[in-house]
Amino acid sequence: MKIAFLTAGGIAPCLSASIGALIEEYNKLAPNAELMGYLNGYRGLLLGKSIEIPESVKSNAKILYEFGGSPIGNSRVKLTNIDDCIKKGYVKENENPLEVAANQLVKDEVNILHTIGGDDTNTMAAELSKYLKDNNYNLTVVGMPKTVDNDVIPITQTLGALTAAEQGAVFFENVVNENTTSTRQLIIHEVMGRHCGWLTAATAVAYRYRLNKRTFLPEIQLSKNRWDIDAVYVPELHIDMKSEMVRLKELMDEKDCVNIFLSEGAGKDTIISELEAKGEKVPRDAFGHVKLDTINPGKWFAKKFAKELKADRTLVQKGGYFARSAAPNSRDLALIKGSAMLAAECAIAGDNGVVGMDYEANDELKLIDFQRIKGGKEFDIKQGWFQTLLKSIGQI
Repeated sequence: MKIAFLTAGGIAPCLSASIGALIEEYNKLAPNAELMGYLNGYRGLLLGKSIEIPESVKSNAKILYEFGGSPIGNSRVKLTNIDDCIKKGYVKENENPLEVAANQLVKDEVNILHTIGGDDTNTMAAELSKYLKDNNYNLTVVGMPKTVDNDVIPITQTLGALTAAEQGAVFFENVVNENTTSTRQLIIHEVMGRHCGWLTAATAVAYRYRLNKRTFLPEIQLSKNRWDIDAVYVPELHIDMKSEMVRLKELMDEKDCVNIFLSEGAGKDTIISELEAKGEKVPRDAFGHVKLDTINPGKWFAKKFAKELKADRTLVQKGGYFARSAAPNSRDLALIKGSAMLAAECAIAGDNGVVGMDYEANDELKLIDFQRIKGGKEFDIKQGWFQTLLKSIGQI
């Protein structure tokens, strides 16, 4: 038996650990199986670039729990975007990337393929699985859902998201000290989340949890309210800019600083409309997603607020790369190990799908049919914990 691993999309605090957990499971279920990894996601699969996982790694798989990133690398490749695959040199003219990928798996004599990634990775896995089945390839594909955004339908909790929220809080604990470097300082913490505000909200809650454990000395201006969050903006929440300007101006006058947690997707449509109205082209990736680093939402919001708040200094800090690069915390690691155990069992049984907590089945960890996997899950802003957060910071 030959088992291949593939990690794709952006990184998250679960990729290395997921590979480690899968290796440990196969050490028990199929100790004589050959293990391999395709390098840099679907790119490596299309180009036939891979590495073997030797016995020395199999016997030390738990070391992977201590690392962020992925030892086999990632990339963003859409197998159904033929023109993009040709343009990047992954396939030749008149080749079908799905067929090229399938043939490479057959050539490598792979029996089981594990894809570890977000909705894009696993929707591509769904397309590949369908192609294999329709063309009578005897190969099983089982995915595991990673994304710090926690925005995959119908999965309650994606791998790595809990750690990313915790690490984003740690990141801001240092950044917020910048409020001592200037009078009337505006700090914007831009958090990842293209369409979904879950990570921004969860990071804010994690930060305030840690904040409440600290001791302050208000006698010398080391007061808790200067280190606290003043606003949390997510894509699903309408922002009344006029009233927010007034509220935040009062806070700036009162405590000499304002701290905002901003989802990178908040206000995205408005920013894109403004750019396109000016005739500017908005760059997009192979999946059609706007490249958010090129439109810079944090800078846009900073410009809008700085003037109205009469800020002497404005600082925009992006915690995404710090947060997504961490090794998993204990809660994520437990979910990763449980997911890997079920993923390996399903793969051995020849069942295709994505292993995840299904919110349509009372959050049961189960094998979910590929056809049910979609991106764009919205964050439910009516949840009690988020409403409590907004009330506690005076936003509602």
